[in-house]
Amino acid sequence: MKPSVLFLTHRVPYPPNRGDRIRTHHFLRHLATQANVWLVSFADEPVADSTWQTLRSVCHRVAVVPVDRRMRWVRAAWSLIKGGSISVGAFSSPRFRSVVSEWSCQTRFVATLSSSSALSQYQCISALRDVPAYVDLIDVDSQKWMDYSTASTGWKQQVYRIEGRRLRSVESSLADWARGISVVSDAEANIYRSFRETPLIKSIPNGVDLEYFQSPLLNKGEQFLETNGCVFVGVLDYRPNVEGICWFAKEVWPHVVAQRPDQKLRIVGREPVAAVRELAAIPGVEVIGTVPDVRPYLERASVAIVPLQIARGVQNKVLEALAMAKPVVASPEPLVGLGVHHEENVFRAQSREQWVSTLLRLFDDVDLRHAIGVAGQAYVTANHRWDQCLGSLSEFLGLSDVSTTYAPARSLTKESVT
Repeated sequence: MKPSVLFLTHRVPYPPNRGDRIRTHHFLRHLATQANVWLVSFADEPVADSTWQTLRSVCHRVAVVPVDRRMRWVRAAWSLIKGGSISVGAFSSPRFRSVVSEWSCQTRFVATLSSSSALSQYQCISALRDVPAYVDLIDVDSQKWMDYSTASTGWKQQVYRIEGRRLRSVESSLADWARGISVVSDAEANIYRSFRETPLIKSIPNGVDLEYFQSPLLNKGEQFLETNGCVFVGVLDYRPNVEGICWFAKEVWPHVVAQRPDQKLRIVGREPVAAVRELAAIPGVEVIGTVPDVRPYLERASVAIVPLQIARGVQNKVLEALAMAKPVVASPEPLVGLGVHHEENVFRAQSREQWVSTLLRLFDDVDLRHAIGVAGQAYVTANHRWDQCLGSLSEFLGLSDVSTTYAPARSLTKESVT
């Protein structure tokens, strides 16, 4: 009989259409090969029937706690006023706690796993006191808030700095009671060790679905023919993405298109905010927005760009473009967690001048694009296969002695918690 594991996520881990969901989705699939997974998730948008169907095919039991976004910010503000963390307050929910408590009385879990430090509050309830607890920080979020503070002014700078300090205290305290703490890269692990030295921290890198993200042209032995311009893929209401692509479209792209007027910049992703939509007024810029499949846009582009000034962990948008054998030009920050090398399997660019010269060089040299694309694909194939990346997850959670044969759970429940 399979052991039971309680998995707590701050978003429903399907569909895998944004960074944290991609990771929690693959964690869930892997855990289900070895344990009966009891999943409790927050949802800040309607959960589609297809999502329920997918989760029911993998999990032993599923509960989703809808989130009222206005109430979330009320709780976040109240936590800030009381001297706590905004993040912890935003994810405080009596209903979520009630589900965790109820389930903890119904079954004996061999481990609990949460997808952020903000959810670790639910692993400390009395019914779970003796159950080994593990926290997947993914990124060291306190550093993100500190980066926000550095990039801001006025009252926002102050609030971000306060949240950075308070969330760091939460993250540091995990080493006092959790059985293990994981992050997405060695770079993130080193950040954690910079404020709390502990043997508990472990790097479990992100992978990429190489069968899904592949280049049809490359598989046919063809080079990058009839491709055009740049593509940026990312969630378009997420601050680092918004600031990064707005800077690029306004400061870099006009200088590129002035010399190569036939090239296009296509911006692809969910929930484009007004600042992003307005970029369509710039010559040569197309704001595509939400699409059912990003692969055609990656395939059609000559170059994938990642111009982020603030970036934590491992960027899935980089892995996916590399898997598609696309030459990637990125700011230094999104590449910190990867073992890539400039002009070997990616290009780094920081200043406007570096961006312009690198893009013009790639646009004019199809053989260089092909060589860098092939090298990038070889890198992710060797280092970022999901089965390879998750190989240590079972040992991390103490499940390494359990059979790894996948079989969908038989006892399945659909629960919408209000």
